[in-house]
Amino acid sequence: MPKTSEATRKAIAKYKETKDELRITVDKGRKDELKAYAAERGESLNGFVTRAINEAIERDKPLPT
Repeated sequence: MPKTSEATRKAIAKYKETKDELRITVDKGRKDELKAYAAERGESLNGFVTRAINEAIERDKPLPT
């Protein structure tokens, strides 16, 4: 197994400083369906899920009174 370079280790550390990890579970087979859906739109699965969450939050904001 190749050794990880110092530059790679620094990049990973910097990435971890700016990102949180979220784990979700879906029914068997659904992951492949979601990946294909995202790919059809030129997105990664992570990008699609993030966009879907952001759109739901925006849509669900309370209406001004």
